[in-house]
Amino acid sequence: MTTEVETNTDPRLTVGAKINIKWVGLFIILGILLPFVTEGYTSFQATLVMIYAIAILGLNLLTGFNGQFSLGHSAFYAVGAYTAAILVYHLDWPVYVTIPIGGVVCFVAGFLFGLPALRLEGLYLALATFALAVAVPQILKSSHLEELTGGVQGLDIFRPDVPAILPISMDQWWYLITFGIMLLLFWVAWNLINSRSGRAMMAIRDNPIAAASMGINTSLYKSLTFGVSAFYTGIAGALSAIVIEFVAPDSFTFQLSILLFIGLVVGGTGSIWGAIFGGLFILMVPNIAEEVSTGLSYAVFGVILILVIYVMPSGIAGLVNILRVRIKKMF
Repeated sequence: MTTEVETNTDPRLTVGAKINIKWVGLFIILGILLPFVTEGYTSFQATLVMIYAIAILGLNLLTGFNGQFSLGHSAFYAVGAYTAAILVYHLDWPVYVTIPIGGVVCFVAGFLFGLPALRLEGLYLALATFALAVAVPQILKSSHLEELTGGVQGLDIFRPDVPAILPISMDQWWYLITFGIMLLLFWVAWNLINSRSGRAMMAIRDNPIAAASMGINTSLYKSLTFGVSAFYTGIAGALSAIVIEFVAPDSFTFQLSILLFIGLVVGGTGSIWGAIFGGLFILMVPNIAEEVSTGLSYAVFGVILILVIYVMPSGIAGLVNILRVRIKKMF
């Protein structure tokens, strides 16, 4: 079993590998030091990268590990963001409490959406989630909900001051909070995938009929996976609303779903830590494309994406796995 994990270059089959404590420790140390050795705006961008990484990981649990396609995760992102914004703006709740509540609300929404979606697979499921992504921003703009959601104007969120005992800035404080939440959620995802439930999820992805014949309740696991995926995305949405201090319907269009899906593919489908590279890609590359050519930014972005997929068809995580195996063979 150990040999198979070490020599297989498919990132979907390496999740059971042992965690290299040294590399994880180095990553944590560098992550903690980053906001103290960079400028404030860099810390803000790094925070957004981690928020996107959490959302991409949620999508990865659904698509990469369970085989269900979704083009509607911007809707869950919006639900998480507006849950936090409404609780803070209208009810004056502490922002820290709204983060897990946003995730729980999205878990319920994702689970309930997953129940009727059980009859759909492949492109039909993708089409249903696409409809969800298109509908949610319009619902948030509705005049019937304008008093609650702020309509097209959105809602402002004001973050509390940094605790007085900590001599750090607001950007550094929320970077550290987001970093801690990301580490926790990545650890939970790793344990989930390497548990009995995770093996059932991947069995459904590989062959639903065979999984059902082995006694796996495919309907339950599919719905629960949809809920857990939405939970991760809702956490990311709530963090985004708090960090940016503003929510508006036009921030959660179908384009966001496409960006999350691109981050999933570029980072590595079926890879947990590849979500970080996916988040970095969808934040940085559009800005680079805009700098290259303002009028043709989408064309430049498309060319970059094609080149990345051509060079790394299994994503950045897959490329790293291939290089790791080749280096081991050399030494």
